Amino acid sequence: QVQLVESGGGLVQPGGSLRLSCAASGVTLDYYAIGWLRQAPGKEREGVSCISSTDDSTYYADSVKGRFTISRDRAKNTVHLQMNNLKPEDTAVYYCVTSHSIYCSGYVPNPPRYWGQGTQVTVSS
Repeated sequence: QVQLVESGGGLVQPGGSLRLSCAASGVTLDYYAIGWLRQAPGKEREGVSCISSTDDSTYYADSVKGRFTISRDRAKNTVHLQMNNLKPEDTAVYYCVTSHSIYCSGYVPNPPRYWGQGTQVTVSS
């Protein structure tokens, strides 16, 4: 059974950092484009970042460029999202999502195939 499990969320002050992890079982993440989406209360889900399979090219939403970094740990079948200089508007549930494609669609792992359960990130003073 395919399972994606996110971890690393929590409460952090503005300007702080968090490192999210997405651990997979039942699927090898490095064969597919994979990324992170987030959903804030009352808002639609939005793309955050995506990393391709073929060459690990990375893509980011404008709102997180220069602050977030997505990466793969192929040995551990895990994807990470390093989030620095967090802002209150980053508050959301963050989801790890894999695509059936090796390529990202912009900064979104479209079309989505598997989703994690999400991890809450709250940025507040």
